Amino acid sequence: MSYIVDRRLNGKNKSMVNRQRFLRRYRSHIKKAVSDAVNKRSITDMERGEKISIPTKDTNEPVFGHTTGGTRHRVFPGNKEFNTGDKIPRPKGGGGDGGGDGKASNQGEGIDDFSFFISKEEFLDYVFEDLALPNLVKKTLNAAEEVAYRRAGYTNVGTPNNLAIVKSMRAAQARRIALSASSRRKLKAKKAELEEELEKDPVLQDQRKILLLKESIKKLEDKIKAIPFIDTFDIKYRNIIKEPVPSTKAVMFCVMDVSGSMTQQIKDMAKRFYILLYLFLQRSYEKTEVVFIRHHTSAKEVDEEEFFYSRETGGTIVSSALELMAEIIRDRYPPSQWNIYGAQASDGDNWDDDSPRCAQLLNEQIMPMVQYFAYIEITPNAHQALWRAYDGLAGSHDNRFAMEQITSAEEIYPVFRELFSRKEYKEAV
Repeated sequence: MSYIVDRRLNGKNKSMVNRQRFLRRYRSHIKKAVSDAVNKRSITDMERGEKISIPTKDTNEPVFGHTTGGTRHRVFPGNKEFNTGDKIPRPKGGGGDGGGDGKASNQGEGIDDFSFFISKEEFLDYVFEDLALPNLVKKTLNAAEEVAYRRAGYTNVGTPNNLAIVKSMRAAQARRIALSASSRRKLKAKKAELEEELEKDPVLQDQRKILLLKESIKKLEDKIKAIPFIDTFDIKYRNIIKEPVPSTKAVMFCVMDVSGSMTQQIKDMAKRFYILLYLFLQRSYEKTEVVFIRHHTSAKEVDEEEFFYSRETGGTIVSSALELMAEIIRDRYPPSQWNIYGAQASDGDNWDDDSPRCAQLLNEQIMPMVQYFAYIEITPNAHQALWRAYDGLAGSHDNRFAMEQITSAEEIYPVFRELFSRKEYKEAV
């Protein structure tokens, strides 16, 4: 029997490291479970963990074994049931929700599926994995705070907290070797000469020469010892410099229709889409601002609370929201400094004469300023007037304009991933 013992030191966060390794190993199982969970729960219930089950057959650990190889024959005493060549059936599965077939039995045994719980942070990591803002590019420098600190070699002047001990000791050792090299060579030669003289017959030894050699050796040893162990010239400090970093400032415009044609069910689905978008932005990007715009016959900029929970309604003039969005961009978010995005949710119902106006505003004023614009039509029926007006814009703006339809709550998350999938759109660098 052989044993393999791992004696590597474990840090205080050993369990955390092991957990992350475990999550990486069963990544495909967890992603599938998270995807199923998102489709079953409400978006407002996103920020909680999830119970994950892994089939027992996928949790087997590799083992080491020793064998002589080849074919071996063994005789076991007391065998009254089996003969050579008989095949032994495997035990039947069982155990409720485990690997059995769910039927009662008076024999057999099995093992339940392995279950564990992932935290809300881990759950959201898997939800927003492989998602990104499309066409995100670095704009002009943000002088306010976009500064990074990086290492830039070593210097002889610095603060104690930046002292490079190993570099300083190496420099001191190199200096001592360089300054004492000549003396060490002479010392080695004198010692060899003294040893040669001492090996002679006592009658033939030159005592005066031996005395002079000992004095020379003593002087050379003292000279080598006089070299200081460390000098101020040897002390090195890590050189830390400031470096401006290009800013990736981004702003997302959330435009939602709250007109009378929007039923409560459609409004709820629109809110759930925006909640998912808001969670994604807050979790993935530190420098992203969000502008909320609600509209019926008129549009206005609102805060987060009013955007999601206000009960105001009215007629439908979608162009008012696009005009307000263009005005806010010109006043506060110059395209030369900001990555600008828009997400518009509506049932597509609009005053007939206003839909061509919306397409014109989007094509001539909005699209030249934005990195990406997504239109989400929430309706269980055929496409409405606004979709038909926007339909001609998709081909004229490469990878910067997208339209999707949501007919039920189960489609919210798949549509969201389709619009912001990293596979289709690559982040610019």
